[in-house]
Amino acid sequence: MLGLDAGNEPLCASTMGKSVSKQFAEEVLRSHNEYRRSHQAPPLKLSSKLSREAARYAESLASTRILKHSVESSRGSCGENLAWASYDQPGKDVADRWYDEVKQYSFNNPGFSSGTGHFTAMVWKSTTKLGVGKATASDGSSFVVARYFPAGNVTNKGHFDSNVLPAKTTTATP
Repeated sequence: MLGLDAGNEPLCASTMGKSVSKQFAEEVLRSHNEYRRSHQAPPLKLSSKLSREAARYAESLASTRILKHSVESSRGSCGENLAWASYDQPGKDVADRWYDEVKQYSFNNPGFSSGTGHFTAMVWKSTTKLGVGKATASDGSSFVVARYFPAGNVTNKGHFDSNVLPAKTTTATP
């Protein structure tokens, strides 16, 4: 089994402050901010309130073992990314899988697509805070919830153009 956690102990809201879950959240945050930097978006700050809410929802997903987005009304004006794996997934792997959708995103024709929504939520320029929660189900699979404030993927005209910017290309010497 891959992963960073020692054992399969569920991480829930009450343990969010403990080292394993905090390390995981910081790893997800670090990966987000590396990607955001290349897309000219300011770094996110980790929010303990959003992390508590994300952890609570991750626990709920782990208990049902069904991956589905929370009801929008329950998360207020926050965006949400979800991930599931049959093993204990490292934070960087989760962020890398979400970011990988950049390959399908058209910067020439910006807008929302279900195949790129994880990526666009990650690099959405006007988002400032991130919350991260992870929980392990009884079968050892893991559920990760990321909450974003304010939410990205706003479909009003012009929002994608100004919030999802192309990655800066570095000039390589031949």
